[in-house]
Amino acid sequence: MRIDSLLAELPKQKQDSNKLKVLAGLSFAYRNSNPEEGLKYGEQALQLATKLDLKKEIAQANNNLGLNYQHMSDYPKALGYYFQALKTDEEIGYKKGSARVMGNIGIVYKIQGDYVKALDYFSRSLKIYESNEDKTGFANTQENIGNVYRLQGDYSKAIEAHSKAMDIYEKTGNKSGILITSVNIGTIYVKQRNYVMAIENFQNALQISEETGNKYQACVSLVNIGSTYISIVSDTARYSSPGLEIAAGKYKQAASKSNVVIPTGKTALLQKGIARLQDALAIANELRAQSAIKECYETLALAYRLMGNYKQSLEYSDKFRAIQDSLFSKENNEKIVKIEMKNEYDRQRMADSLKAAVKENIATMQLQRQRTYTLMSIAGLFLLLGFSFFIVKERSKSEKERKKSDDLLLNILPEEVANELKANGSTTAKHFDNVTVLFTDFVNFTSAGERLSPQQLIDELHTCFKAFDDITGKYGIEKIKTIGDAYLAVAGLPTADAKHAEHMVKAAMEINQFMLDRIAKVGNRTFEIRIGLHSGNVVAGIVGVKKFAYDIWGDTVNTAARIEQNSEAGKINISQTTYELVKGTFTCTYRGEIEAKNKGQLKMYYVS
Repeated sequence: MRIDSLLAELPKQKQDSNKLKVLAGLSFAYRNSNPEEGLKYGEQALQLATKLDLKKEIAQANNNLGLNYQHMSDYPKALGYYFQALKTDEEIGYKKGSARVMGNIGIVYKIQGDYVKALDYFSRSLKIYESNEDKTGFANTQENIGNVYRLQGDYSKAIEAHSKAMDIYEKTGNKSGILITSVNIGTIYVKQRNYVMAIENFQNALQISEETGNKYQACVSLVNIGSTYISIVSDTARYSSPGLEIAAGKYKQAASKSNVVIPTGKTALLQKGIARLQDALAIANELRAQSAIKECYETLALAYRLMGNYKQSLEYSDKFRAIQDSLFSKENNEKIVKIEMKNEYDRQRMADSLKAAVKENIATMQLQRQRTYTLMSIAGLFLLLGFSFFIVKERSKSEKERKKSDDLLLNILPEEVANELKANGSTTAKHFDNVTVLFTDFVNFTSAGERLSPQQLIDELHTCFKAFDDITGKYGIEKIKTIGDAYLAVAGLPTADAKHAEHMVKAAMEINQFMLDRIAKVGNRTFEIRIGLHSGNVVAGIVGVKKFAYDIWGDTVNTAARIEQNSEAGKINISQTTYELVKGTFTCTYRGEIEAKNKGQLKMYYVS
């Protein structure tokens, strides 16, 4: 391992340029796995380079410090070090270093959503690489430019940039570059609903993956291919037109060397997609790639539903839900479970507590009756009065235990559902027509877990979710659950609320403001948040018999999740349906039609 070998070399070096190379290597190597360590060695490298007055190495140290801060999501500090590096590189005329740092600056601006500045720095970097005939740097920068255009929705320019990168990768035999670019181009074609070209590029990525023995990328490529076949069917407008048959005929001729054929019938398309997804699932299980397994389950559930095989669809939906709750690594699961340990323990005891309370009441009354009769026959009225006091005391104790059980029940179920459960011992699922679903998700949560201690992560999650609970409670919104770092709530059930959308938007705005205030207060010790809302109908009820929980289902929930996934940090993204309900109350900015996975083009708005 590179880090181990560098650490072994470090004590052997004197305070000279050789030690500087080792320190710089450690700072760069730690940027992904442990950026705090990367900062430590980066500072040492900067101090030594400054002492030795080595300008080129000073710039490199600043660049490495910027990389580590970037991986910690501290973008202002990352830019500060990048600009220091760029200044030094430009002073000494080190073109390669300037181009490298400009590219890093562009990446930060891209992450922050400042696409104008991102393109500016990528373009400046590109000119330097081109003038120096640095083909690799030129191609990599074209890839970055293509990604920015894709994010802007300018797909023609995106494909143009990626194609320029592809041309260089093919000429230089850079298979890794060909693979990544094929996936990027294929993804853009999916957004354009040009499924024929999408599959051609994903198939190219699959071929490279198999040639290089990259099983994980082969799995990803198979998922992309399978999902694209399913998208053809789910996109009914496209499928019902003759365009697909014509395109398939042209593609068959153009792709004859790869023996790829796109069928034109709905059943054949679904079977082809399912076959590719099953191939991907086999590899994902072999690699234990949880995210890929989840992707397969979700898309297979959709495929079988489109095929009309609802039993299979439900089986994969259940598997998808199960793995969604265990997406985090064992370490992160242990962190998160500490927060919810008490609630989980309470849930486990709830059913037993309810039964025990009833049994205790019966046993207590029987015991009291028996004692009363005995004492009446022996001691008369005086002892009866004394025992009556005991009965009152015992009843009071039983009432306290019952109240504890009731309070526990209300802590995890809506009052109406809890009362039904106590009265009947079971509940029935109900359909609700007018509700608004909220999804939130913390951005870069995994990287936060790397820079915070387990206890710090738990404490911060608890602080945030407690605030969310207080805010949603204020508006009569029902919290459903947390899924790792995601938060799910719904307004308009179990009690109808005519202003469900308005109340949910207000709650979302307060949640967003809380997180902005939290960031201002504690910096990168907390998280950025992404929020999505969608209105519609759902089915709600209790699932399971052990550790059971109140949950909601339906297309509205799935769409709300997609709306959240297409939001940005610090933004509240709402669907067209929600917009129609709140447009007279809140100022909203139309974003256009945006491709949502398995949903096609959806109109979306940001709440100002």
